[in-house]
Amino acid sequence: MTQGITQNRDIRTASIALVCGGMLWGLYWIPVRFFLEMGLDGAWPGIAMYTTALVVLIPILWRSRQALAQEWRGLVFSGVFTGAAFSLYSISLAYTEVARSILLFYLTPIWGTVLGFVFLGERLGPLRLLSLLCGVCGLFVVLGGEQSIPWPRNVGDWLALISGMTWAVGTLGLYRTKSVPVGGQIFAFLFGALILSIVSLFLGAGALRLNGSNGVLMDVLPFAALSVLYTLPMIYLTIWPSTKLTPARVGLLLMSEVVVGLMSAALLSGEPFGMREFFGATLIVSAAFLEIARG
Repeated sequence: MTQGITQNRDIRTASIALVCGGMLWGLYWIPVRFFLEMGLDGAWPGIAMYTTALVVLIPILWRSRQALAQEWRGLVFSGVFTGAAFSLYSISLAYTEVARSILLFYLTPIWGTVLGFVFLGERLGPLRLLSLLCGVCGLFVVLGGEQSIPWPRNVGDWLALISGMTWAVGTLGLYRTKSVPVGGQIFAFLFGALILSIVSLFLGAGALRLNGSNGVLMDVLPFAALSVLYTLPMIYLTIWPSTKLTPARVGLLLMSEVVVGLMSAALLSGEPFGMREFFGATLIVSAAFLEIARG
């Protein structure tokens, strides 16, 4: 009896934490846009936040370096893909509307279905097929507009779409390394995001260069250091609960990002969010709910 009560309490605590983490993700566009206004372009806002967060984590994880070294293969895999998702999502916010970034990222259930079918031998039941249909229809509605074909219209859209794909792959790695301390998983997450962001600077050339002189870096540094107070709790409140809850419950509770993100973007940035975007968002969120109902 006592064990059951304790387990229920742990699940409740983790659930509340994950909802809070999702809400923080829904506001992530705000610091990214803040750094853009200060003169950082493309991947640079993410690089500023990842670097300062890693600097804080290194001394904390130094004592457990041997244990983490034994799991380096799994950490590299999960870090590369989840970090890539984080980085690509951050960059997408610089090149497209917040609503489009969030909605395109949350096509993740589709990519998760493909991975489950190919690598885990999962069967496609009626609810799974309906989930895929809702996701594809939502994509059509959000991206269609006045276009004849619902195709990503700019680089930001493409990056958001790809970030959802890489996140689905990365979650496979997180599941395999769930025995690794949460701090190590966060470190791998941030390190992977930093590496991908640096690589994107070379791939994007002038489009992802640093605007202005070196003086911009000095102006940004204090704010980058303060961002640790936001990024580390946000990531912790995402990864730690995921080790306590089932994947279905995680997917449901993280939907708080969609609600907070779309509402905050409409209220604070003046981005358009009419009936078309609302209907598309409803379909995409429905795809996640149907996946959860499938069990």
